[in-house]
Amino acid sequence: MAITTNDLRNGMTLDLPEGLCSVVEFQHVKPGKGGAFVRTKLKNVRTGAVVERTFRADERVEQAIVEKREMQYLYTDGEDYVFMDVVSYDQIQVPPSALGDAANYLKEGDNAVLQMYLAEIVGVDLPAAVELTVAETEPGLQGDRVSGARKPATLETGLVVQVPLFVNPGERIKVDTRSGEYITRA
Repeated sequence: MAITTNDLRNGMTLDLPEGLCSVVEFQHVKPGKGGAFVRTKLKNVRTGAVVERTFRADERVEQAIVEKREMQYLYTDGEDYVFMDVVSYDQIQVPPSALGDAANYLKEGDNAVLQMYLAEIVGVDLPAAVELTVAETEPGLQGDRVSGARKPATLETGLVVQVPLFVNPGERIKVDTRSGEYITRA
């Protein structure tokens, strides 16, 4: 769907020659001399690279309609992750490369919102924090309570995070999905 650069809004997705890009910010500029233009900051949806680009006012660009579908992660089939649409119950297989870092926070039965453009998955929306079980970590020593000391812990999904010394194997912890850091015990 073609739109003009005057219709741009934050969060809108565009299909440009550089690839699929999301509008991070835009500014309509009308200088005293010359024609008006729109200065934008665009984030490539696939690679995450941020690029600044200037368009003429009223220049036509192609808007990409990105569909967001709530899906439930069921199981892994070989390398692929199998998701089920919670509305239509359709199942799809998703390669790990399409999920990116989101695969570190998904366990069977969890819901995630998959962003789809045509038949391709271009992004995954996760909750801000998830609860995961500590699979493996060194036991904390009695009396070893140095303020702010951390140790590595491997979680049930294979993700390794730095946790305080008092966290033991088998405990459930909350992890921030944006930064990958320990928040608190669950």
